[in-house]
Amino acid sequence: MPVISFLGPKGTFTHEAANMLGGNLIPYCTIPAVLESVVNDESVYGVVPIENSIEGPVGITLDSLAHKFELKIFDEIIIPINQNLMVNPGTKMEDIEDVYSHSQAIAQCQEFIIGNKIQPHYVVSTANAAKNIVGHKNKAAIGNSKAAELYGLDIIKPNIQDNDNNETRFVVISKNDHEPTGFDKTSIIFSIYEDKPGGLYDILGIFQKNNINLTKIESRPSKKGLGKYLFFVDFNGHRNDDIIKNIIDQIKDKTYFLKVLGSYPEFR
Repeated sequence: MPVISFLGPKGTFTHEAANMLGGNLIPYCTIPAVLESVVNDESVYGVVPIENSIEGPVGITLDSLAHKFELKIFDEIIIPINQNLMVNPGTKMEDIEDVYSHSQAIAQCQEFIIGNKIQPHYVVSTANAAKNIVGHKNKAAIGNSKAAELYGLDIIKPNIQDNDNNETRFVVISKNDHEPTGFDKTSIIFSIYEDKPGGLYDILGIFQKNNINLTKIESRPSKKGLGKYLFFVDFNGHRNDDIIKNIIDQIKDKTYFLKVLGSYPEFR
């Protein structure tokens, strides 16, 4: 079984996503540490979150792939995010004064937290929140059902997220990307010349002319000054397809930086 690193600790949504791969799972405390484990051959694959349908992109994942690591996206996993209010056995709603969770989980449950007049507190992960409230009758945690199971907590209120269409996309990182399957996506990063009007429009027009569907476009600061950006683009097709090779070659001619993050099967 392959060794798979993931953003831990156990009981997080990333743990849930990594568990779908069926390998020997090893938790790491940060996203860069997960990626570093792949670089150092401590793991074959690393699983990290890259975007949430409500809260948007995970900046540290995008920045790490852009600036720090020469790794590839091998696969993607999308799971629904069902946030639950977890308490110690015997605790009632009226007993709860404070609630703990990761900042994104807190943000995803604002209506519930405000409506119940509970004081929110940020911690490093949903699993850490569950672990930290054990034995405290006036505290609650927000997280998934696996965390409640791991730490002997009761789910007093299930599905407390503000939006039912809450999903998180995770990427499986490796030293190589995936072989073509016929149902693939490719992810790239590029920067355009700042003094050329319409530069981004010209690049996006290449995809339109070739009838290639864009599934995501995201901008991030390039860390080289205000107004300077990197663009992350996902689109249908594999980088080994002739049409995609041609598109990438055309983009290279119109940018001063281009990095192919990998091609991988579209999650179904």
